[in-house]
Amino acid sequence: MKTGLITSDTYQNHDTGNGHPEKIDRVSAVIDNFKKLNNKNLIWKKPSNFNQSFLIDTHSSKYVNQVNISFPSNGFTFLDGDTVVSPGSKDATKDAVGSIISAIDGVQNQEFKNAFCAVRPPGHHAEKEKAMGFCIYNNVAVGANYLIKKFKYNKIAIIDFDVHHGNGTQNIFYNNEKVLYISTHQYPYYPGSGSDNEKGKFNNIYNIPLEAGTSTEEYLNAYDRVLMKLKEFKPEFLLFSAGFDAHINDPLAQFKLQSEDFYTITKRTLEISKPYCNGNIVSILEGGYDLKALQESTQRHVDALIEFN
Repeated sequence: MKTGLITSDTYQNHDTGNGHPEKIDRVSAVIDNFKKLNNKNLIWKKPSNFNQSFLIDTHSSKYVNQVNISFPSNGFTFLDGDTVVSPGSKDATKDAVGSIISAIDGVQNQEFKNAFCAVRPPGHHAEKEKAMGFCIYNNVAVGANYLIKKFKYNKIAIIDFDVHHGNGTQNIFYNNEKVLYISTHQYPYYPGSGSDNEKGKFNNIYNIPLEAGTSTEEYLNAYDRVLMKLKEFKPEFLLFSAGFDAHINDPLAQFKLQSEDFYTITKRTLEISKPYCNGNIVSILEGGYDLKALQESTQRHVDALIEFN
């Protein structure tokens, strides 16, 4: 079976203004690269339309309503100091969520074995009732709750290798025994959360804080702890919050990973989780702000997904 690649053009209308690091070119670089590669093992698919009730399983109805009225008819609205929306953000935000729903449906219906969602805005900083860190809705959290509600999964793992801690995902699932959230991230750093004593009500939060300057060797040694936790939890479905800003060339952090390391991370995760989730894996783009590094790293991440098929 092949790998799904879920995206739409609406991300191009999510204008964050001149000089903002979460810019249109991020996803354009990723998509243009995959089009150029023309890999026959990819199945391109559009985001799904979805019932808003799936949003409210993750965010409060009050917050969803606040977001809906925040989109301006022209210009920009700031949801927090660095999270900005423009008129076109409404469709982009909806399609970012719709992408992970489309990807999950595709895996469940055996259209493809696994999938990668190339979307913006990202999601892992968005809390239940708070936009933050370029994120409006928590795309991966909506996906996890969709798996629980629609497909009755009881053990979902979210692995977040973005260099920034996914405070939003942790916030949403802190008291949920059905979801294991694992994060490797630079610490102390933005957003300030992610210490290893933040464990969740059911020991379902596993933070692996790492110092600025973390090398490939140091990171991969630490990632062994991710794999051990996965074996202990035995997930039925696995979601990646796939941020690529741990790359050595990324301007927003100070890790020293190479593009090839994202292939290694992905491959090792797929291998260790196969006995439990049989390759039921969906990945969704989070951060990554150096365009060349983002192209290379997403390509190697998806290579590992394709090879696993």
